[in-house]
Amino acid sequence: MSDCQHNRVDIFLNSFSWIKDDWQSNKFRFVIEVLAWLISIGCSVIMAITVPNPQLVSLYPLWITGCAMYAWAAYSRKSFGMLANYLLLATIDSVGLLRIIN
Repeated sequence: MSDCQHNRVDIFLNSFSWIKDDWQSNKFRFVIEVLAWLISIGCSVIMAITVPNPQLVSLYPLWITGCAMYAWAAYSRKSFGMLANYLLLATIDSVGLLRIIN
């Protein structure tokens, strides 16, 4: 195996080990983060498919829920930057939702 192939294998194994460690450290948080990720990806795919007229009234609540889930996970990790990011995104999207509803 070449050095490049070894590096790829090492990166994969290190990543898998990191994911396994994350799972073992807090299973509940891990599940919440995976669900939030699925919500985020799902909303993005739906938005891309339905452009130029996405159903924002339906997507915003899901997106806000995902951001709140990520914010909780960031808080539990004591990650200020991620917490601030997801709280701000949830706030911005909540304002957008209120503007659509009103």
